Amino acid sequence: MNHTESLVISQVASKHSRARRFLRMLAIFGPGVIVMLANTDAGCIITAAQSGAEWGYSMVLPQLVLIPIVYLVQEITVRLGVITGQGHGELIHKHFGRGWAWISVSTLFLSAIGALVTEFAGIAGVGELFGISPDYTVSVATILLIALGLTGSYKRVERIGIAMGLFELLLVPAAIMAHPSGHSLLRGLATIPIGHSSYMFLLAANVGAVIMPWMIFYQQSAVVDRRMTKKHLKLARVDTLVGSILTQVVMIAVVIMIAATVGRVNPSQPLSTVTQISHGLMPFLGPVGAKLIFGMGMLGASFVAALVVSLAGAWGIGEVTGIRHSMNAKWRDAKGFYTIYTCAHIGGAILVFSGINLINLAVDTEVMNSLLLPIVLGFLLLLEAKALPKEWRMQGIYKHIVRAISLVIMVFGLYMGIQLIA
Repeated sequence: MNHTESLVISQVASKHSRARRFLRMLAIFGPGVIVMLANTDAGCIITAAQSGAEWGYSMVLPQLVLIPIVYLVQEITVRLGVITGQGHGELIHKHFGRGWAWISVSTLFLSAIGALVTEFAGIAGVGELFGISPDYTVSVATILLIALGLTGSYKRVERIGIAMGLFELLLVPAAIMAHPSGHSLLRGLATIPIGHSSYMFLLAANVGAVIMPWMIFYQQSAVVDRRMTKKHLKLARVDTLVGSILTQVVMIAVVIMIAATVGRVNPSQPLSTVTQISHGLMPFLGPVGAKLIFGMGMLGASFVAALVVSLAGAWGIGEVTGIRHSMNAKWRDAKGFYTIYTCAHIGGAILVFSGINLINLAVDTEVMNSLLLPIVLGFLLLLEAKALPKEWRMQGIYKHIVRAISLVIMVFGLYMGIQLIA
């Protein structure tokens, strides 16, 4: 064998090695991406739209700052799941007792039901854009979500959820179609009007929306169900970082899209429903852009969030009660877990059909999520310091930075909750 042949063989072997590493990386990817796509749910998109309408490009910088914040918090969740091999509810039960575990999980489930209603309302709103009755859209979505959950394969559920969630990325070209002003965007990045109460309220809403209680329960349980171990931790962190960037890219796209359109000509226009946002965009994006692109983006966000929220609630209750709670189990082996998952969707759909005021319920859900943040993040930090072996805990300045960021999120969450109640 001459030198040239050896070189060719070496290059081929190197390519195969890189391909194997890439496939291994893809095999680990999933929990971080899906939970972050779910984070940009119907409520978050509406919050971003209202932010762009009222405060324009000055709301872009906070979205950029939230990228490392959401990553730092969720990274703790990943570490707890990978190192301990237990879900969030299980660890609270183990280290703080059944009472605290039940308080945490019960409020989580109530929050999950409220969030499910918000997601179903988003799906119904997309259907109405095309003249389809909510009776059909919500019913079909409920059946599909239940059927997907009962397949007995977490990876299958995750892949389909991510595929649907990626429709959110359609909002990025929609933002480009809105022809935002580069000069105005740069000026907005340097403008932080913290002296205005309405700006601070929307800022608190965006901060409170970036960390949801169900995100922590979901991702920790997901890495356990995926049977990830210490050797997977590095890639699991990359997965979470990619997801953190994706979710905020979508939020930034919505802020820019609305700031360049509705916010430029009618900043006082209310944007609390899918229909209002779509109608506000029509003069700028046209019927196709406003309905199809925005509608598909909202549909993907609502579908993946409904999937993740319901699973988080079912996992949490399963962890506290001790029943088998794995998405890899068949129905006959985990009837309790799948019953909770199914009932969550049916309950959310019934609330939508009941004629209850969905706007008020969405606000009540935001209040609950905001007021739960101190409890959820408090437990997360306590578990990080107590449940993990010393070598896997945060150290030095990094620990103080994460704790300070968590404190800020708790304060903003409480502020938003109190403002919404008032």
